[in-house]
Amino acid sequence: MLPIIKGKTLISFLETLGFVIIRQKGSHVRMRSEDGRCTTVPIHSGEDIPKGLLRKIIREDLEMSLEEFSNAYQKYIGMKR
Repeated sequence: MLPIIKGKTLISFLETLGFVIIRQKGSHVRMRSEDGRCTTVPIHSGEDIPKGLLRKIIREDLEMSLEEFSNAYQKYIGMKR
């Protein structure tokens, strides 16, 4: 099951996976990893990322399975507490 994530939280999590912010235009942040994967994360204040968009980011942009993402995100949440 996908977690409910806000844009800023997703950006922080992606930074732990090696992604860096390459630019921001308005409320969208473009990120790239060292291996060339790119994604765009919306950071609309106070809004969660829609499930469909999160699923697209995970599968197509991050090239991860939903299970891999969930496991990595759970570790990230555990580190923050």
